[in-house]
Amino acid sequence: MAFRWQTSPTRPGPLAALLSYAILSCWAAVVLFPLYWLAITAFKLPVHVNEGPTYLPFVDFQPSLHAWRYILVDLGNDTLRPYLNTVIVGGTSSVLTLLLGAAATYGLSRFTYRVRLTSVLFFLAGAILAGIGIQLGLPWPLAVVGGLGAFVLARATALRRVAGPKLGNADIAFWMISQRMLPPVAIVIPIYILFQRLGMLDTRTALVVSYVAANLPIAVWLLRDYFHTIPIELEESAAIDGANRYQILWRIVLPLALPGLVATFLFIFVLAWNEYLLALFLSSAKAQTMPLLVAAQNATRGPQWWYMSVLILLMIAPVIALALVLERYIARGLLLGAVRG
Repeated sequence: MAFRWQTSPTRPGPLAALLSYAILSCWAAVVLFPLYWLAITAFKLPVHVNEGPTYLPFVDFQPSLHAWRYILVDLGNDTLRPYLNTVIVGGTSSVLTLLLGAAATYGLSRFTYRVRLTSVLFFLAGAILAGIGIQLGLPWPLAVVGGLGAFVLARATALRRVAGPKLGNADIAFWMISQRMLPPVAIVIPIYILFQRLGMLDTRTALVVSYVAANLPIAVWLLRDYFHTIPIELEESAAIDGANRYQILWRIVLPLALPGLVATFLFIFVLAWNEYLLALFLSSAKAQTMPLLVAAQNATRGPQWWYMSVLILLMIAPVIALALVLERYIARGLLLGAVRG
């Protein structure tokens, strides 16, 4: 009996299924092999790592808890503090980013904005004027009031004569995502100087604020599709029944957008969890995070791969567990964004 390539439009034949499973198995092996290599390296002695690649525990080498004992016992406090910092900073910044991103996305998807470009330029000019005043020695409240006064005065007098183009919702959304087009290294020095002037270097607050500012455009961009899929007729019906905007948002919109919110949260959480550049510039000892601790294992004697493997396994374990717990919502959220339009 000849093998059929396809038995139906939605069900492949035996030959196609066999080929598909073979390709997927090879790809799974490629993807999972780094995790396997991390796991076995974490149980190797330095001599086993330096002698060359060995693959099978109890066959090529005898497993040891040397690296785990050093990281969790000998350096217990030095490991626990960065781990807690990573959990607190990553979790807090992700929750705040999701809340602000959901509110901003709901506003962009339900309200129509027509902001004049001249008003934006006048506001930027007022902010620059306030910054110059602070640099010249003026008290910052006085400089801010002066900048706002200049903005209001210029807007009130100039808009009557110069109309200028208007910016809509799509322009605002594109402007937000454009903030991520710059490489982070281009803005990390101004951010460092800002928190240095505020006396907030090496604090969790500085990291949380920076992570929220960096990841908020991504949250807004990802959530746009999810909010657009929610029928506005549901909100109109709730408004007729007497619900206000906040009740509509919390009781109708957010529950319906839950899969998209969960998928966005996990994506943002991974970005905050693995952030390295901002943490490198804004923290030293007190607010040090796990990525910095992993990089610190590259000592003068060379990379300590066995210690790195233990720390990386400790880092990825919560993310993998969170992904497994939220798998149902993540799959629904990704599919919801894919079928829109």
